[in-house]
Amino acid sequence: MKNSLIELLKKQVVLGDGAMGTMLYASGVFLNRCFDELNLTNPDLVRSIHEKYVQAGVDFIETNTFGATSIKLAKFGLQDKVEAINRAAVKIAREAAKDDVMVAGAMGPLGQELPPYGLFSEEDAGEIFLQQARVLAQAGVDFFILETFTNIGELLLAAEALHTADRNLPVVAQFTVNENQETLYGIKIEDAVRQLDASPHVTVIGINCTIGPSTMLHSLEIGLSLTNKPFSVMPNAGLPREVDGRKLYMCTPEYMAEYSKRFFEAGAKIIGGCCGTTPEHIREIVKTVRSIDKAVHRAPIATSMAVSVKADASKPEIPLSEKSGIGKKLAEHTPITFVELTPPRGFDLTDMLEKAKLCADNDIDAINIPDGPRASSRLSPMIAAVKIQQVIGIETVLHICCRDRNLIGMQSDIIGAYAMGLRNLLLITGDPPKLGDFPDATAVFDIDSIGLTAVVKNLNRGIDIAGNAFSAPLGLTIAVGANPVAFDMQREIERFKLKVDAGAEYAVTQPVFDPKMLKNFLDAVSSHKIPIIAGIWPFMSYKN
Repeated sequence: MKNSLIELLKKQVVLGDGAMGTMLYASGVFLNRCFDELNLTNPDLVRSIHEKYVQAGVDFIETNTFGATSIKLAKFGLQDKVEAINRAAVKIAREAAKDDVMVAGAMGPLGQELPPYGLFSEEDAGEIFLQQARVLAQAGVDFFILETFTNIGELLLAAEALHTADRNLPVVAQFTVNENQETLYGIKIEDAVRQLDASPHVTVIGINCTIGPSTMLHSLEIGLSLTNKPFSVMPNAGLPREVDGRKLYMCTPEYMAEYSKRFFEAGAKIIGGCCGTTPEHIREIVKTVRSIDKAVHRAPIATSMAVSVKADASKPEIPLSEKSGIGKKLAEHTPITFVELTPPRGFDLTDMLEKAKLCADNDIDAINIPDGPRASSRLSPMIAAVKIQQVIGIETVLHICCRDRNLIGMQSDIIGAYAMGLRNLLLITGDPPKLGDFPDATAVFDIDSIGLTAVVKNLNRGIDIAGNAFSAPLGLTIAVGANPVAFDMQREIERFKLKVDAGAEYAVTQPVFDPKMLKNFLDAVSSHKIPIIAGIWPFMSYKN
């Protein structure tokens, strides 16, 4: 493998596969069959499912060994096949994973009551876990993943056995809770996480199965507050419903993908799926997380590039009041009104120009022009902005989105916009392509809006992204976005403060439907006070 799990976790969110049992059942395997035995009797079927998850773009797949312990195999008279079944499972997964995807050795609970709930001895349980773990380790898994444990004592026992089997392999220890954030035995998620956090044998703590994405998000938020270890989430595709004798999971791939974004924003380091999750679900999750993960993890690099100045001294900045009409009003603390006009999908600007004239005739200060809103493909916003200023004479605020161009291209466009008479920029990270009309398009995200703010700040000082001085500084007003109703408000507040530190001169918010929430946000960022233009969204339809 090019990267171990530990190395990959330091660089990015790690994405796992979905359900094996669901896919085997959908392929016609009866529920009373031993799914693990299929590694010996139908390896092609197991391999084909692995390959579908690999093609979806995951970082790891799990072996088909969830129930491949001697005590569970004994129910099918297969207790003497532990080594053969587990070794075959790793071989099949390796064939599907090739060299680019990790293989995780999957292990589940024994299905026995351990003390203090039952009489099955911990010593015997430890030996059973150790037997399976040794085979998986010797066969060549990259790490272990324990799943769907309800007894935290059993989970800790299993983790210790895995560590004994191979001290060099990371252990992902996952348990399951209900809607009340408790295990089957009534252990609160807080207590479970604390116990796992204290174990030297657990590398990653996680939750999986049982509950759908919405409830699991709350579980994640609780867990993350109690540990510094990486956290994994692998929800079911909702709760199953009985339809014509079959159990079907109702969460769509798009719904799972939306929650994967929220898992990412909350701080999950491993994201995958459990029961009911198919390759289609995982493909959408991968698209969503890959897009936003690049933006977040590359931002610090780009920001440091922006402030690494080779020149002896930067040039004096043009005062805000002299940059533009908008800059003058900002400097004088005069109220400002924008109207947002979206560029057309074709090249005919007639309708847009008519609307811009209506705005100018009614004393609107500027036209706000988005850059590929909702990841849609439209006429160049820079061309639209230039045309509006030339024909109508009203100022424009041009969005610059980090999604579609690399850092060199963005700098060229920013300098070009200034050369064409544009003086106001709104810098945004951008929506991932999967939200728009072209979900298979790639996203660049060399930098995010924080880093781009620092870049424009330096251009206003006459310094380019390489740290070189050029002939004259730009005089651009720098606006950034803000979301007073963000799902992860703490992260939004932190990012807003970083934008101000990087050089933001004012902010434009997402639509505000509750003035109290806007006030709460403004109070939270009062240490980094800049002018705020509150967004208002007139509803155009019942759907809106």
